[in-house]
Amino acid sequence: MTSSSLSPRPAYCDPAPAGMLRLDLHLHTWGSWDCLSDPEVVLEQARARGVERLAITDHNRLGVALAMAARYPDAVIPGEEVKTAEGIDVIGLYLTDEIPRGTPMMETVAEIRAQGGVVYLPHPYAAGKGGGGRFAEALAPHADVVEVWNGRLQSPRAQQEARELAHRTGRLMGVGTDAHSVGEVGQSWIQVPAHPNTPAGLLGALGSGRVEMRMHRASPHVFFHSNWAKLRKRLPGASGTPGGGWGRDSS
Repeated sequence: MTSSSLSPRPAYCDPAPAGMLRLDLHLHTWGSWDCLSDPEVVLEQARARGVERLAITDHNRLGVALAMAARYPDAVIPGEEVKTAEGIDVIGLYLTDEIPRGTPMMETVAEIRAQGGVVYLPHPYAAGKGGGGRFAEALAPHADVVEVWNGRLQSPRAQQEARELAHRTGRLMGVGTDAHSVGEVGQSWIQVPAHPNTPAGLLGALGSGRVEMRMHRASPHVFFHSNWAKLRKRLPGASGTPGGGWGRDSS
């Protein structure tokens, strides 16, 4: 069962039914150059909204995701959103080593596979970061999961095209808020049977046939947070990330 309502979600909600788990497979923390969200607060907010597991997928950085996954091994999937040589984004989930920005897209896929990770194709029809769909047909057969809902993508047509791509190519479907601010966290999710926090566990759950989605489009005002984060990190004396021990993203 899939819900595509765009009505606002409550600030807090009941947990998933017994035996089920809600996931957000794409979001950001202060490890990203355009985000200031404290990862501990991100996780707290997700749980308050009934999302018990999330993928931290900072831009071209893996440090925060790895640190959080070590602290919360059942709640965090370590990932990275890689800006490829073609200028589009490819996400690797369950990574152990950072993939450099500017790696060609097929080499990025190969590197994710070499690490035993999951290849997740975010917003394939978004302008700019998705290449407007130019690479969607070529990449989808090499992906494990196609993101069929991105909480920040404002184009209904681009969302629909992503769903059609997943169906056409037989890929599993994923949902991500793409949150760059704490308020966006937990607004969208995909609900699947509870499973071990492993690549095989995730893929098995997504392919189980017992999948429910909750999709909420963020207000365009959320982009203020990203723009402020970009500016803040460029101000004199800015350290890249507000907290110590998380690593720095200067991309």
